[in-house]
Amino acid sequence: MRRAFKFLLRPTRHQEITLTAMLDDHRALYNAALQERREAWRRCKVSIRYGDQSAQLKEIREADPEGQGCWSFTSQQQTLRRLNKAFEAFFHRVRAGETPGYPRFKGRGWFDTVTLVEGDGARWDSQPHHPAATYVRVQGVGHLRVHQHRPIAGRVKQIEIKREGSRWYVICSCDDVPAVPLPATGREVGVDMGVTHFATVSEPIDGLTDEGGHVANPRYLKTVEEELAAAQRAYARTRRGSTRRKRAAKKIGQIHRKVARRRTDHAHKTALGLVRAADVIAVEDLRIANMTKSPAVKPDPERAGGFLPNGSAAKAGLNRSILDAGWGVFLAILTNKAESAGRDVIAVDPRNTSRTCPECGHVSGANRTTQAGFVCVTCGYAANADVVGASNIKRAGLVLRDARAA
Repeated sequence: MRRAFKFLLRPTRHQEITLTAMLDDHRALYNAALQERREAWRRCKVSIRYGDQSAQLKEIREADPEGQGCWSFTSQQQTLRRLNKAFEAFFHRVRAGETPGYPRFKGRGWFDTVTLVEGDGARWDSQPHHPAATYVRVQGVGHLRVHQHRPIAGRVKQIEIKREGSRWYVICSCDDVPAVPLPATGREVGVDMGVTHFATVSEPIDGLTDEGGHVANPRYLKTVEEELAAAQRAYARTRRGSTRRKRAAKKIGQIHRKVARRRTDHAHKTALGLVRAADVIAVEDLRIANMTKSPAVKPDPERAGGFLPNGSAAKAGLNRSILDAGWGVFLAILTNKAESAGRDVIAVDPRNTSRTCPECGHVSGANRTTQAGFVCVTCGYAANADVVGASNIKRAGLVLRDARAA
């Protein structure tokens, strides 16, 4: 398996300045490569590709030995590959008929990661000073102290240096990470994602759910709404380029990063509880991007330039609640933890899972009497709608598992 390990860096003040210069130089390289591609197509209708730009790196480094020449050659290749991926994604969207979104130039706050190859530009755990400490050596920067809170498994292949606000992190991508299977429990569960409850499990799990099988939704963004609104109002009152504006922007970023960390922590703890409790976990195959799209506008035929009500305000509130729950983060973490623990995660089609009676199999929207209420119009079976959904997800997941084994 391939896994990533993220650790906090403890750079000195001088090293922070050097790391910032490294990001700025890689950002300048990215922007220059993007400008070259734009101009070549605008002037001559010529497409420039990654190989063409990578071949120019030697000359660029010789022409700027104290700038571009200071950093790892392979890290600069990775920056050019990053631009190439942006163009590949752009052309894929064009072919698919989606909104293309041409690659943009990166401003100072929009380029925060440099990718290096282990052994070529970076070296993990070289320990030059203290045998009990962990260091990562980065070309042009030196030995950076790492706050290593857990051991690394596998073989380090790639190292990323990332800036998040005022903090610096190192992310090690490792190959050949061994699985650590957990003891079998004999339990199979289904998980229904929601907004009222973060998740509902088909059967209660001690220490994770309440007696009804519900995992509470912490709503981390909602808890800081007032603080965030105040910070945004303060930002709106500042002048562009002023020191106060920078401080206000920093405050907004700190709030968002705190919410993201808390949300990720909750996802890790919930996923770990499920992986420890069940051998088979059936989840919904959610298309979150589609679920959070804004409703289409409806032109008013009786009023030129006018539009009919389309429920956009209510949908915006629902979208905000869905994104605050962080379903995508949770499902990705659950899949990775299950793979490492030897568990089986099965994604099933979520359609009608909360409208199907688990007793008689009748499917009808009328079965949902309220958001939380389920009463079958055919057999009269009554239960919590989220628990019904989780039970149907479990059954569908077991059917898919048996079909794969056949």
